[in-house]
Amino acid sequence: MASSALKPLVSGFVNPIARALLRIGATPDLITVLGAISSIAASLYYIPRGSLFLGSLVVSLTALSDLFDGAMARLSERGPSKWGGFLDSTLDRVTDMAIWIGLIIYLEKRGDSLTYIALASLGCGMLIPYIRAKSESYGIACTVGIAERTERLILALSAIGFAGLGIDYVLAIGVWMSAILALITVIQRIRVVHLGLREV
Repeated sequence: MASSALKPLVSGFVNPIARALLRIGATPDLITVLGAISSIAASLYYIPRGSLFLGSLVVSLTALSDLFDGAMARLSERGPSKWGGFLDSTLDRVTDMAIWIGLIIYLEKRGDSLTYIALASLGCGMLIPYIRAKSESYGIACTVGIAERTERLILALSAIGFAGLGIDYVLAIGVWMSAILALITVIQRIRVVHLGLREV
């Protein structure tokens, strides 16, 4: 209900900017690539150095490119393309890895045992889209999960950002929750594939 109410507001903000970008010759793929490069650079530059709040802020702002490239694809004459969808999905995975790698480097420098939980979160996070892609190759829809990419990304960036403001334990809570939610999602998707293959 809330999301449907917010959708017109978001579209009213995003669509005029998307049209302006199209008019000056920008393409959805260009915005996708620029947004990904910015996110990756911020993740690997600021976070490992301990600039957690600034890093999370920059990554959050560059993540808005996902709104604009999608709107641009819908508004363009050619419409959304399979290549654009593939590029966007692939760079999303690279961006996610960069965020976690940046955090893992930061934790490792401090000798923090939370490093291992962050590694588990990274691994499970990479498994989630793989399981979906593999299941769809078998003709099985697999979109279930307690935490999709957006939720896990918000959780991770919020934890990193608040930790940068000096709030105790928030990073540990965020990393543990990310790992647990990602693991549950992996199990949920494996179960869907298992049941689906039994019915074939």
